[in-house]
Amino acid sequence: MSAPNSLLAGLGSHLALPTDIAGQFALRGAPVVPDRVTPRLDETPALALHGINLSFGGVVALRDVDLSVQHGEIRAIIGPNGAGKSSLINIVSGVYRPDHGHVAINGVAFQPVPTQKLARLGLARTFQNLALFKGLSVLDNVAAGRAYVGQTNFLSQIVGLPSARREQAAARERASSAIDFLHLTPYANRLAGTLPYGLQKRVELARALAAEPRILLLDEPMAGMTATEKNELSDYIRLARDEYAITVVLIEHDIGVVMNLSDRIAVLDYGRKIADGPPQEIAADQRVIDAYLGVTPENEDGEGI
Repeated sequence: MSAPNSLLAGLGSHLALPTDIAGQFALRGAPVVPDRVTPRLDETPALALHGINLSFGGVVALRDVDLSVQHGEIRAIIGPNGAGKSSLINIVSGVYRPDHGHVAINGVAFQPVPTQKLARLGLARTFQNLALFKGLSVLDNVAAGRAYVGQTNFLSQIVGLPSARREQAAARERASSAIDFLHLTPYANRLAGTLPYGLQKRVELARALAAEPRILLLDEPMAGMTATEKNELSDYIRLARDEYAITVVLIEHDIGVVMNLSDRIAVLDYGRKIADGPPQEIAADQRVIDAYLGVTPENEDGEGI
């Protein structure tokens, strides 16, 4: 198998939808295999990164990274281990402060992004490792996604003021809607920690959707999942984009998933962006192929983590 074809290996296995999810597409009036988004480059991006640099001590994690994400697209960020992908997501979500550059959300620039205001800025994220409250029910876990969206303060909730009760009821209603959307209703009252791993991943996605984000950051959502679970979650992500009109930024190692799911792909290697474009273009890019095969770049100077 040639190197370009190896990047596309497994792509065909991701084209078939599980019957129940395919039915959901049909019922909701969405095409079973939606057309790719054609980004409108003349409008303000949903998310943009400009000249991002990040170092840890003397090690450069990111250097001069620019990235734009258009409204409504599924935008993937890929690269070999240590390329800087998670560092980039952590800058977008305010966990890291860039040494240089800024992040713009709907045209408003931040340096750094205020973590405490993420939900009100319309951002939600999932993590590489599950971050569920395993001793709480699925419903309570998903409702927790509303924690930073509400307007009432802690005292109002303790006292049980009418405004706080209304907000709590709305949170559980929104959580129930997300649970139903992801076919988790039979598990709503089960402890999250008792569910199989693939379902726990789906619960985490439901919690993020409960926050009603405009931009959803997914950090390796398929990690540790079986091929069938990956197919199912891919279809739910696509359906969520269409149903909730959200923009998705995705980090994922499974090339087959990325090629099938994404509208555009940015590739990082040694902390630099080496390619950016639609899936077929990325799959044929020699720089991308070299990066995944471990070919040493000509300008390597020990940078990147």
